Amino acid sequence: MKADIHPDYHPVIFQDMTSGKRYLTRSTATSANKETIDGVEYYVISMGVTADTHPFYTGKSTFVDTEGRIDKFQKRFGAVRRAKKPSLG
Repeated sequence: MKADIHPDYHPVIFQDMTSGKRYLTRSTATSANKETIDGVEYYVISMGVTADTHPFYTGKSTFVDTEGRIDKFQKRFGAVRRAKKPSLG
């Protein structure tokens, strides 16, 4: 292996913000938050979605209120009209 071309791997804790489950692993990612477990210092990285809460892995689907999103969009941008195409003649 060539020297000085490989990234530095660090002990890391990926923590699911929803469920609180934690995954101890190694990664090149770092953060300002650190925690010591069994004498090893880990970087703590909070994740919005992990395998613990992802719908694909849990089998639970979430309902997305698309109608509310459309109404919200229409309220914000409904009055704005598209510019007409310039005529060439």
